[in-house]
Amino acid sequence: MDFLVFQLQGPMAAWGDTAVGEFRPSLDAPGLSSLVGLLGAALGLRREDEAAHAALRDGYGYAVGVQSAGRLLRDYHTAQVPGQASLKKRPHASRRDELALPRDELNTILSTRDYRQDAACLVAIQPRGEAPYSLVELAEVLRCPRFVLYLGRKACPPAAPLFPQVISAGNAESAFEDYILQLIARLNALDKPHNRHGLPAPQALERLIWGDGIRVDLVPDLTTSRKDRPIRRRGWQFGDRTEYQAFFRPEA
Repeated sequence: MDFLVFQLQGPMAAWGDTAVGEFRPSLDAPGLSSLVGLLGAALGLRREDEAAHAALRDGYGYAVGVQSAGRLLRDYHTAQVPGQASLKKRPHASRRDELALPRDELNTILSTRDYRQDAACLVAIQPRGEAPYSLVELAEVLRCPRFVLYLGRKACPPAAPLFPQVISAGNAESAFEDYILQLIARLNALDKPHNRHGLPAPQALERLIWGDGIRVDLVPDLTTSRKDRPIRRRGWQFGDRTEYQAFFRPEA
């Protein structure tokens, strides 16, 4: 069976978790909604195209191999926003439109936002019967995305190419192993003048996270319910799904 595997790493990432009030937490690895949004951006899908995003959600199984969960960074965040009365019956398709008001009609909101520093992971995708795109098509748009890709928030760009590869393997964990070997070979093949600073070798996996719809032959150490199944973008509605995790012992 075929899997599409790619890497996600950067100085900062923000994988949104359930947010209540002014606190915006971050998971330590991308969830289903983050991965669907990433593929949607690469394909050039508009956020309001809920049917296209639902096809990405249901057409593939997803697994994440965590190489490093990174370190927590907590940011005290302020932003200017107009009151609801000021926005009523005014077009505001952009941030500039929202702020095109007299100063006395703008308010300041406070929030706390979490980020993950120096996080790294691999992602494996396996098509299901209703997959809207082939793995080759997805690999191509990840190499040349239609929209800018970022790791959860716009302030978090990837620090390395995603290097998407279609890999034939018996399960996702084997696909991750083959991918790491291909990535090491690619790094070793780089001409030294173009690699003066030396790109680091990929890290081993600390744990594997997966949902339904993808072949993983590991026995999960942890099974949880995660509310990150995107339903409606307009109302920020998310449904529950079952998530499995297997932990790897570090090599001596």
